[in-house]
Amino acid sequence: MRLGVLGGTFDPVHNGHLAVAQAVRDRLQLDQIIFVPACLPWLKKDRQVTPPEHRIAMLRLALAERAGLTVSPLEIVRGGPSYTADTVEELRRCLGTEAELFFIMGCDSLAGLPRWQDPARIIKMCRLVAVPRPGCPRTDLTALEAAIPGISGRVVLLDAPVIDVSATDIRRRIAAGLPVDHLVPPPVLRYIREHRLYLDEVNPSAG
Repeated sequence: MRLGVLGGTFDPVHNGHLAVAQAVRDRLQLDQIIFVPACLPWLKKDRQVTPPEHRIAMLRLALAERAGLTVSPLEIVRGGPSYTADTVEELRRCLGTEAELFFIMGCDSLAGLPRWQDPARIIKMCRLVAVPRPGCPRTDLTALEAAIPGISGRVVLLDAPVIDVSATDIRRRIAAGLPVDHLVPPPVLRYIREHRLYLDEVNPSAG
């Protein structure tokens, strides 16, 4: 099987996440995209993240009727800081060596990959799929190759879709009482309102 892996905080999951997952699945002819919400995202230690039970509940609501898109609680069950190398290794162990894994990330994340834990191990276990982000220049694979030898042959650079939707902006809009109906799936919006999430956001960092 050809499986995509989309990690993130998903605080909250939004239409941009869904559009990227569907586009990558169609473009690369993947059998399935697995959303993996982080338990404690180590790159976002500067802000409080919504408890994982809410984030995974919103993901399940968003993906309930979307064929080929599913959610795994792997990192939440494992607990502690969420490192991609450990997650991909665990998925590889569960799925077997015959499954071909594609880890989906924004081009900004790809540029920062040398700062991740054990990037060389990541590219041995899966291929990377980089999607464009607004304002993010095209990735310099030559510089990345110097930092992580072998990576240039393990990356798929996509030129679309460019999704200008931000979880940070959604949280700020909710706190300010502004509409987000066009940014999140209806079941997710109902959940946010029911549980009164993001009403006290104060200058949150990117999510």
